[in-house]
Amino acid sequence: MRIFWALLRRELASFFFSLTGYIIIAAVTLLTGFSFVVLINTLGTDPVPVPVTELFYLSFYFWLILLLITPVITMRLFALEKASGTFETLMSTAVSDFQVVAAKFMAAVIFYLLAWLPLLACLGVIQHFAHQNSTLDAGTVGGMFLGIALVGSVFISLGCFASSLTRSQMTAAVISFVLGVGLFSLAYLAKQIPVTEQWQARALSYFSLFDQMDDFARGVVDTRAVVFYVTITFLFLFLTLRVVESRRWK
Repeated sequence: MRIFWALLRRELASFFFSLTGYIIIAAVTLLTGFSFVVLINTLGTDPVPVPVTELFYLSFYFWLILLLITPVITMRLFALEKASGTFETLMSTAVSDFQVVAAKFMAAVIFYLLAWLPLLACLGVIQHFAHQNSTLDAGTVGGMFLGIALVGSVFISLGCFASSLTRSQMTAAVISFVLGVGLFSLAYLAKQIPVTEQWQARALSYFSLFDQMDDFARGVVDTRAVVFYVTITFLFLFLTLRVVESRRWK
């Protein structure tokens, strides 16, 4: 475990010791604040029957942030070390492939969650001016961040897999973005097609990210959605691990 924590600290430090990490946090804060400004201007002074967090998830801004930010966070995880020549040095030390993949993934997830913390400030501003005590309800906020963490983990696992395939950070970002857009397209398709008894429609319904995030935004935790997100995340982390292990075959 000491090796894992050392690797985790190393990966986290790399985000904060580079300008890229602060640019990512600033970009998420800017887009989040802008989305809430647009949302408030659209709603006006009329009361709404649903939490503001739910309206934020239903907007395109959340998904835009997710699709654009996660490739930038993950593109350097493996590609940069391969390009700089430090990856082979790292793998020649007393660390396992699993520890390296797990540490890089966890560091990316932690940094991703830290980048979303300004969202709490936006909700606090809305609560202050709306005089609504329910805006920052613990259950709603907890469900919101659980949803952000789970769906973010899926997209970050896609990015880890993409970064492990290449030495180029730009190529890794493009592959991650394409995979993310593909998953987003499946979610959009699942929302348009009604659920029937046919197995194809039922299987597609599991990709209904919009409905699942809608539940999380209201503080409702559906175990089926949790299992789905965890399964997809572990699948792509397993593929990443296999790619990392493949260096032994060359």
